This record gives sequence, structure tokens and C-alpha cells, in this order.
Amino acid sequence: MPFQVALRHVIHALSDALDLVGVNDLHHGKRVGIIAMHLGQHLGWPQDDIDRCFDAGLIHDIGVSSTDLHRRLVVDFDWEGSLGHAVFGAKLLGEFPGLAHLAPVVRHHHTHWDELQDGYGRDERHANLIYLADRVDVLAAVAMQDDALGDCVDTIVNKITKHRGRLFDPALVDAFVAAAGSEAFWLGLESDAVRDTMDEIGRTVAPLPADLETLRGVALLFSRVVDAKSHFTVEHSEAVARIARYLAERFGLDAETCGKLEIAGYLHDLGKLRIPDALLEKPGPLTEQERRIVAGHAYETFRILSRIDGFEDIARWAAHHHEEPSGHGYPFHLTGDELALESCLLRAADIFQALAQDRPYRASLPAAAVLTHLQELTAAGRFSPTILAVIEADLDILYALALSHSGRA
Repeated sequence: MPFQVALRHVIHALSDALDLVGVNDLHHGKRVGIIAMHLGQHLGWPQDDIDRCFDAGLIHDIGVSSTDLHRRLVVDFDWEGSLGHAVFGAKLLGEFPGLAHLAPVVRHHHTHWDELQDGYGRDERHANLIYLADRVDVLAAVAMQDDALGDCVDTIVNKITKHRGRLFDPALVDAFVAAAGSEAFWLGLESDAVRDTMDEIGRTVAPLPADLETLRGVALLFSRVVDAKSHFTVEHSEAVARIARYLAERFGLDAETCGKLEIAGYLHDLGKLRIPDALLEKPGPLTEQERRIVAGHAYETFRILSRIDGFEDIARWAAHHHEEPSGHGYPFHLTGDELALESCLLRAADIFQALAQDRPYRASLPAAAVLTHLQELTAAGRFSPTILAVIEADLDILYALALSHSGRA
């Protein structure tokens, strides 16, 4: 049976990765989608429009991978620099046919309503609904952190109403004011309720099966979000995916396994979205506490990908990309006997590309130095000698794959 999974389920799970950028607030995108869904229902919109706004809400911040940028968007209610991430997010979505229909919504989800009057149609209305839902959630999240949401409803309603006819479509504001009068509207934004809503939607949405090529497109899209987090890691995941697939083919793995390993390569660093920017950009050694924070990214990747039915192999391979045959890797401390070949190939691809790429703490290494490093790891029992032999034989090809999109190969 050909490999297929439900595309909507993949998008819902990967929205968890976007929410990681909030570090300690892990449901922003979901709450925005839920708010938009409820307001669309209140307005009597067609189900297709409601579904579109829900999905757009989940991934409206796909252009945000920086924790510093996220913080600014949360702190400033109407920040003049907010449009940049919307434009970038729309560009990313526009490059993937399966989600291109959401690009116009994301493009304008921080555009003021009074600036949309020339051609205010379906796209713009949906975008303005996401803008309103986003700002409602930003205000509500602060109150929820202090366990004081019930005391802040009037303040939130007044803040949104103040911008009726300027930032927000009057009809959307009126729908929000009506919905806000229900305690259930606000209780539905609490963490347990959000999870219940996502589970229910996951059971009821049309499955929209996706094949490997479609999933490759989604994975590539999210890899670009991850790699945009630091200028040192631009195209890292894409290069890791290329190298991992090449190695898998060299080891004679079947086409489906090669395709799944390529997807794992694109997604292996999803969990890094939760790491503060300062740690990824730090030019010197990390403290022990900082090292623990960074080491958690592989587990976050596993947590997200393991929620997708059919992604069991992909989740495991991606999560194990820092495990070592010696058992001294992280975060699971698996030994060589417990590691799949695919996990070891992905780890090899990750190490190879990272060594070939500039990092804040060192310059890019030439091919010979990359090989020397891998030989030293192998001698210490930390790298597979079988994989090393293939790398030694194909060093120039692999080095070109590591840098082929960076303009340096």
C-alpha cells in the first residue's frame, strides 16, 4: 500500500512547531484558529470559509521563527514593523500548492482594515478576522498567565472596540463583542479546552490524503521556517535532507524509505524553534543550563512528529539525530544496537552539513577537515565506520550537496 497520511493532520501537528516560538506560550496559533472559527460560525459564514480561517489561524505566524520578533509582536498591540513577517509567511505559503490558498490571508493579517478598502473581498475579510483574533489572543494570553482572564474580559473588549473601523472591520468587531459575552468563549481558550477542540477537529475534518511528494513540499516549507531562525543555519535542513537521501540511496534503501528519510531531514530541527535566538547565535561555549535547553530540541521534534499517524518512522529518525553508537548522545541516550540505520544516516548528514557551514563559534571547514573530524569520531566509537567508508569514497559529492544552495559550491 502506498505511503499516505492525512494532510490536515500534518498541518495541525506542525502548527505545534510554530507555537514553540512563544517558548512558554504553546497554543497561540491554535487559539487564533479557534477564535476565528467561533466568530465565523457566529457570522454564519459557509463552512469552507470557516475551515480556511481556522487553518490560516493555525499557521498565520509561519513567517516568525525568531523569539525576539515573537516577543515584539506580543508586546506591541499595533507595531509598525509587524508586516514583514506577514509578507514572508505569505511568500512561503505561496510556494507550496497545497497551502497557497492561505497566502493572501497571511499576507494581510496585520494590515489595518481602513487600508484594505480598495478591493475589500473574501481574502481581505478573512485576513482581518485573523488580525482581530490574533490581537484578542495576545490580550487574553497575558491575562491567562496571571490566571485573571475572567477579570479582564471588559478590558479586552474595550481595547478591540476602540479600533473598530480603523484596525478592524466593524462587522467582525460586532461579532466578537457578541461572542465575548459568553463565558464558554473564553473558557475555550484554556489549554485543556484547546487540546480537546483540536482532537475533535482532527476526528471530524476531511482526511485529504497526502503522498510522499506532497509531504515533501510541506516538510520543505517548515524547514525554511526553522532555518530562517538564524542566518548561520540558512538552508541547513534542506542540505541535511539532500545528504541523508543520497546516503540512503547509496546504502540501497528502497524508494519509499529514501523519501521518508528526506522528509525527516527537512524536519529534524523543528524543536529548535523553541530555543531563544541568543543561544543559537552565541559565539562562545554554552553554559550547562544553556546546553540543556538546546539539547531539548530533539525531544520537541519527536513530540510534534509522533502525533502524526503514519509518521512513526519519520518521528523516530528525526528525533535520534543526536544519538551516538556509544550511548553518549541525547536526548534518549540510545546505543548502537537501538539505533536504526536511517537514524544514523540522518545524524551523519547533520554533522557533515554543520561542519561545512559557517557557525557563530567557527568558520566553515573544508572537505578534508570535515572528513578528519568524522574519522576522529569513528575512532572514539561515536560514529559508524560503515557510514564513514561511504563518506570517504564520496567526499566531494557530499561536500557539494552540503553547500549546493549556499553559493559557495
